[in-house]
Amino acid sequence: MKVDLHLHTYYSDGFFSPFEIVKKISKTGAKIISITDHDNIGGLKEAIRTGLKEDIEVIPGVEISGEYNGRETHILGYFIDPHSEPLKALLKEIQEERISRIKKIITKLNELGSTITYEDAKEDLKSTVSIGRPHIANALVRQGFVKSFFDAFTKYIGDDKIADVKKIRPKYDRVFKIIKEAGGLSFLAHPAKYFNEEEIKMFKGAGLDGIEVVHPSHSATEIRKYKDIASKLNMLTSGGSDFHGGRKNDAGNMGKYFIGEKEVLRMKAYLPKVNS
Repeated sequence: MKVDLHLHTYYSDGFFSPFEIVKKISKTGAKIISITDHDNIGGLKEAIRTGLKEDIEVIPGVEISGEYNGRETHILGYFIDPHSEPLKALLKEIQEERISRIKKIITKLNELGSTITYEDAKEDLKSTVSIGRPHIANALVRQGFVKSFFDAFTKYIGDDKIADVKKIRPKYDRVFKIIKEAGGLSFLAHPAKYFNEEEIKMFKGAGLDGIEVVHPSHSATEIRKYKDIASKLNMLTSGGSDFHGGRKNDAGNMGKYFIGEKEVLRMKAYLPKVNS
C-alpha cells in the first residue's frame, strides 16, 4: 500500500484544490495520504470529504515553518485536531506575519520600479489561502516586470535577493508543543537538506516525534542514513512526494515517493502516548 504524507494544495503554495489532489493521488494507488499545507489547515475538510468518496484515508496534517538558531525549520504535524484553539491561534499569528512580510516585499519591489500592489498579489485568492512569495511572483509575471515565475525568484524575491524580507517564525519547540496539544505528532521535514544526527537528537529532547526519511530531495543513501538515525533514536518515520503541481514541475513525484502502511500503524500506536 502506498502512503504519501506530504501533499500541498492551493491553500498554500500548491496548484490544485484538495478535491483535485485526492482524485489525482487515487490514480497512483495510494490509500493513505496527508494534506500538509504550509501554515494552513483550510483544505482539510474538503480533502477528508473527498477521501471518503475515493476510499482514501486522509490524515489531517500541516507543515509549519519554525525557527532554530536563525534557520527555517519545516515541521510536519500529523493527526492534528483542526479545531484545536492553540493551533488555530498559532496559524493566525503566522498568517498575520506572512501578510506583513508580503507587504514589505512589495514596498521593496515598488522602490525597484514595479507598480505591483498587495491586491495584485492576492488576486483570485480565497481569504483562507496562505499568501506567499509565489503569489507575488505570479503578479510580477502578469505585470510584465519579469519574464517568468523563476525570474522573479532568481532576480528579486528569492532568499537573500534584493527584494526579499526575512520571515519571523515561531521557535521550533513551541511548534512541537502546539502540535502535541492539538493531539498530533511532529516530524522534521526533509532533514537531509538542513540537519544532522546531533541536531535531531536535540529536537527529540524538545518534543519531536519523528523524521521524514522519504522525500524527493533525499538520495537513496540519505534515506538509509535517516532511517538509521530514526531507529537509533527510537523515532517514528514518515515520507511523501512533497507534491505542489503547477510551476514546480514535480508531476512525476506523485506516486514515486511514498512509505508503507506499517509506518502509519506505528504512528497511530504512538498517539495515545502523545495525548496522555
